[in-house]
Formats: sequence, structure tokens, C-alpha cells
Amino acid sequence: MTGSTKMISDYLDVLFPNPRCELNYTKDYELLLATMLSAQTTDKRVNSVTDILFKKYPSTEAFSKADINDIIDIIKPIGTFNKKAKNVILICQKLEEDYGGKVPNNREYLESLPGVGRKTTNVVLSNLFNEPCIAVDTHVSRVSIRLGLAKKGDSPLIIEKKLTKKFPKYELARLHHQLVLFGRYYCTARNPKCENCNLKSICKEIHK
Repeated sequence: MTGSTKMISDYLDVLFPNPRCELNYTKDYELLLATMLSAQTTDKRVNSVTDILFKKYPSTEAFSKADINDIIDIIKPIGTFNKKAKNVILICQKLEEDYGGKVPNNREYLESLPGVGRKTTNVVLSNLFNEPCIAVDTHVSRVSIRLGLAKKGDSPLIIEKKLTKKFPKYELARLHHQLVLFGRYYCTARNPKCENCNLKSICKEIHK
């Protein structure tokens, strides 16, 4: 690691010594569904609907036989609910059919599921299987650009590749959570808490 990446890593370790995913889940498929549902909405809002959803449908088998209109009614608060409700059922049907309801450690398979892209797959692989993946969402993207780890205009895939090169593999899963939390609570899109930030000296946003 370079001096600046070590500074970032050390500071994030101080702020978030035990980072974790803020989506609530107790089963492997629940994390997959919750992450898919979290597109274009907040984890807090997703948790409010999955609290109801996961209690009503306690297995992939139950989801695969669910009435789509019932799922729509439950997940309406998170937006794009028609498409997401359809994806919930299709994902669970595929998992039931192909893996007996289990989520496999298989990137190609996961990315083939409806509504599941690279970001969701990275979240699942890093959290369930401790694979060295880093998922790039809006928080990770914003923080990476501000701290000079990526450039404005870089796609999520380019940012992911840059972060993967700059940090040790064993840190990536942990780093993902730390960057998300840092972006969510400190380096926010509006009114970031710059005053007491230890990374001010390398922040591109401050030194424009």
C-alpha cells in the first residue's frame, strides 16, 4: 500500500473497527434478496419491508409459490416494486430448482439471476463466503473519488478494479463496509463532516 492508502485504511479501522452489512438477514438467500431490493433505496427502508417479508415467507420454497401481488403490497415503500417483486419470486424459483434453495459461491450463476448484477454479487460473495470482493455503490464511488482513489467519471467497475489494485486482497471485504459506512455517516453527499476528518489532507473535494 502507498502512504495515502495506508492512511485511509488506518483511519477507517479507527472509525469502524468491526464493520458489518447494515442489511438485516439470517439466511443466505435473505441477504441475496435484501441486496437486490436495496437498489435505488436505503438499507433502512429495505430492512423495514424485509422484516415483514421474511417472516411471512420463511423459505425459498415459500417465496417461489408466493402471490406476486402480496409481495408487491409488502415492498411498495422501496420503489420499483413490480419488477423487484417478480425478481424475488424468480430468484427463489431458480435457487430451489438449481441448488435446493442454497446460495452458491458462483459468480457467473449469481450474475445470471434476475435483478442481480455485479454489485449485488460482490456483496453476497464477500459476506457469505469471505471472497475478496468490493461492491461499488454510490457511497463507495463518492468516497473513492474524493480521496483520490478513483477519478470523476470512472464507472463502478473501473473503481472496483482500482480499489482491488490499491489495497491487499484480504482487506477488500472489510474495506467495502468501511467505505459504505464512511460515506453514509461522515463523507456524506451533502454537508460532509470534514472539520474533524483525519483525511482532509488528501481529500480532492477540499483541495479543488
